[in-house]
Amino acid sequence: MADDLLSAMKVSAAGMKAQGTRLRISTENVANAQSTGETPGAEPYRRQTIAFKARLDKALGAQMVEVDSIGKDTKTPFELKFLPDHPAADEQGYVKMPNVNALVEIMDVREAQRSYEANLGMIEQARSMVLRTIDMLRG
Repeated sequence: MADDLLSAMKVSAAGMKAQGTRLRISTENVANAQSTGETPGAEPYRRQTIAFKARLDKALGAQMVEVDSIGKDTKTPFELKFLPDHPAADEQGYVKMPNVNALVEIMDVREAQRSYEANLGMIEQARSMVLRTIDMLRG
C-alpha cells in the first residue's frame, strides 16, 4: 500500500512539473505580446506552444505525463498594426504584431493552475494517508 501511495505522489509530481512548464510558456507569451521586430518586415515574437505525452514508468508501473515538445505557433497569422513611426514599420506604415492572444494565454494559465493544484491536492492526500498508516503501525 505504501508503494502505491508513493507512486501516486510521483505521478502527481510529474503532473505538477508539466503544468509548471505550461505556466512558464504562457507567461512568456504574455510578456512578449508586444515584442515586434526591430527592422521593417522583421518577424515579431511568435507564440510558443506546448505538447504533452504519456510515458510509461516501468519502475512505477504507471503512466507519467511529461512535456513532449515546445514549439512555435506557425498557423496563427501576425496582426498588422498601423504604426508609421515604429522602427519596424514597412513602406505602408504597418508593423507585424505577435500572434499572441492574451485571452487564450490567460485561459491556459488558469487551466495549468487548476491542474497544478489538483496534483498538489493528490500529493497532500497521499502524504496524509502515509502518515496515518505510520501512526497506526506505531500504536
